[in-house]
Amino acid sequence: MTARPIDHDIREITDDLLKMTKLVEETIRDSIKSLKEKNSDLARAIIANDENIDDQEDTIRDKCLKLLATQQPLAGDLRHMISIMQMIRDLERIGDHCEDIAKYTLRFEKMEFIKEIIDIPIMADMSAKMVKNAIDAFVNSDLRLARKVWKTDEEVDEMFRNIYDELMSIIDKEPDKSNQSVMFLFIASHLERIADYATNICEETVFAMEGNYEME
Repeated sequence: MTARPIDHDIREITDDLLKMTKLVEETIRDSIKSLKEKNSDLARAIIANDENIDDQEDTIRDKCLKLLATQQPLAGDLRHMISIMQMIRDLERIGDHCEDIAKYTLRFEKMEFIKEIIDIPIMADMSAKMVKNAIDAFVNSDLRLARKVWKTDEEVDEMFRNIYDELMSIIDKEPDKSNQSVMFLFIASHLERIADYATNICEETVFAMEGNYEME
C-alpha cells in the first residue's frame, strides 16, 4: 500500500504525543518524589516546567489543526486527530495537577510529616502507569489495554477512599494535625483526578478506533 503524505504527518504528531506523555509521566513521579523527600528545588523545577508542557500542547494542537485544514483526512484520520487534541488537553491538565502538588511540597518544607508517606506514592505510581499505558493503547491501537487501564481507575478510587478515611480519622482524633491532613487529602485528590484523565484518554482511544465511547 502506497504511503499517503498524511501518514507522515500523523506519525510526526504521534511521536510528539509520546514525548509529551513521557514528560508528563516523569512529572507525576517527580511531584511525589519532591514531596516525599521534601525536595524544594525539584518542586520549583516542576512548577517552572509546567510552561514546557503547555508549549508542547500548543505545538501539537497547531500541527493537528494544520493537518485537518490542508490534508483532507478520511473519517478514521479525522477521529484520530480529534482524539489527539483531546488527549493533549488532558495531559496538560495533568501537568497542572502536578504543579499544584509541587506547591504543596513547598508548604511542607519546614514541617515534620505527621505520618510516614506510603499510600500516596503508590497511588502516584498507579496514576503515572495509567497515563503511560493509556497513550500506549492509543498508539498501538490496543483496545484491550485501553479497557484494562480504564478499569484500573476503580483501584485508584478505592485507594483514595482509604486515604480519605485515614486522614479524616486523624483530623477527628488529633485536631492539631488537621492542617497537614487536609494538605495530604488535596494531594491525593489531585492524583485521583490524574487517573480520571487517563480514563478519558482510554475513551478517546475507543472513539478513534470504533467511533463510539463504549468502554464495557
